[in-house]
Amino acid sequence: MPTVNEESQYFHEYFAAWIELYKLGAVRPITYQKYQMTLQRLTELAPTLKICELDKRSYQKLINAYARTHERQTTMDFHNHLKSVILDIIDEGFFTSDPTRRAIIKGKKPTCKKPKFLSQFELKTLLKNLNLTEKLNWDWFIALIAKTGLRFSEALALTPSDFDFVRQKIKITKTWNYKCATGGFAETKNFSSKRTLSIDPQLCKQFFKLTKGLRADTPIFVPVLPAGGRSRVFNSTANSRLSTLCKKAGVPVISLHSLRHTHASLLIFAGVSIASIAKRLGHSSVTTTQETYLHIIQELEAEDNTKIMHHLSLLV
Repeated sequence: MPTVNEESQYFHEYFAAWIELYKLGAVRPITYQKYQMTLQRLTELAPTLKICELDKRSYQKLINAYARTHERQTTMDFHNHLKSVILDIIDEGFFTSDPTRRAIIKGKKPTCKKPKFLSQFELKTLLKNLNLTEKLNWDWFIALIAKTGLRFSEALALTPSDFDFVRQKIKITKTWNYKCATGGFAETKNFSSKRTLSIDPQLCKQFFKLTKGLRADTPIFVPVLPAGGRSRVFNSTANSRLSTLCKKAGVPVISLHSLRHTHASLLIFAGVSIASIAKRLGHSSVTTTQETYLHIIQELEAEDNTKIMHHLSLLV
């Protein structure tokens, strides 16, 4: 572990050494890049802040400075990165108390964003407007995510061999590196993302026909170039098609990631357990699922309380 070898050491220097030691090669490149961005902002906001000067007051000032130009959730991510490092400094015995304890997380007013979910009726309306041809296209891709909740990169990486048509299941073992010009298979977001999930009989039958005759180990949604290799796939292309379909169906315009949220929210409303949903989505913990869909869970709890009170009143 990086050591606090002198009181004059700058906080951003320790942070830089910490992420190189603990995160480089241990997390996905995109995750490591987020830590690098945190380092960049830390260096900009507190270039002369020394570890010996870290206390509750100086830490809160740092968080407030970041929050002036970022929304609350982004500020929370920044705080969590810094806190992980500070806890290691505490383990070294440099601090007698945690300067991040009870930090107030602020943030600028959120910008207007696309809806995160569609209702069950809206989703059915959207699916009815898909142009599901005899060959794989973006509409099939959208249908697949709607019925599985897969991440964009997970769906892109699917090959015919990932389908178990007898048991009606799909194996998720990899992703497609669509952000790289050359593409290629990559690791999943985390260990929990490697999973096997069930698909409905209709979708199973459809993809059995669609993938018949295709090479078992090649991604079904990434086109082959005439000269060989794979064509580059952009998230924006798929989202543009989804936007067109949403407008045609007369439903709120959402993104592919929101389609994943829609899948999860409808399962929650259907009474599926949070543990099962977390496993299906590939979340690293049930807590992640609970935090993401807290408002839906609270809404259902309110309905349950009404049912409980009604039931108890009948006992009198």
